[in-house]
Amino acid sequence: MVDISDERFERMGTRMRAILGSEVARLVEKDKGYGRSWMRRGGVGAFMMLARKWDRLEQRVNQSDASYSMDGGRSPAKWNIFEHLEADEQPEGLIDDMRDLRCYLLLVEEEMMEKGILPDVVDEFADAHDNTGMKHPFGFDAEQEGS
Repeated sequence: MVDISDERFERMGTRMRAILGSEVARLVEKDKGYGRSWMRRGGVGAFMMLARKWDRLEQRVNQSDASYSMDGGRSPAKWNIFEHLEADEQPEGLIDDMRDLRCYLLLVEEEMMEKGILPDVVDEFADAHDNTGMKHPFGFDAEQEGS
């Protein structure tokens, strides 16, 4: 197990909230433009869309003689996603495929919540967190403070 500090956990949480916040904004905007096209062919079509995104990721990292190289000129190691991300300088590269897959996974999960198949996390999240997304940020607990 990798030991990480409380400060690292806090940075990680802050970044993840920012990443998901930007993805949600992008998804909402795209959904307005495209409609619900990602689910036009039902659950099988949605799964195949996820599979295509995964296939692209797999194809990209399943090579050690990539068309790009890391510092020092060596190619990223086969299956090492960290090295492939470091070496990829394409405008629509590996990170875009990762972001697309994450967005489609979020859409599928949200759709299942909307249909009542999965529990809706909105109430649970709202009860446990304030508007910063952190439970009792900076030691402040509204219940203890009497507000």
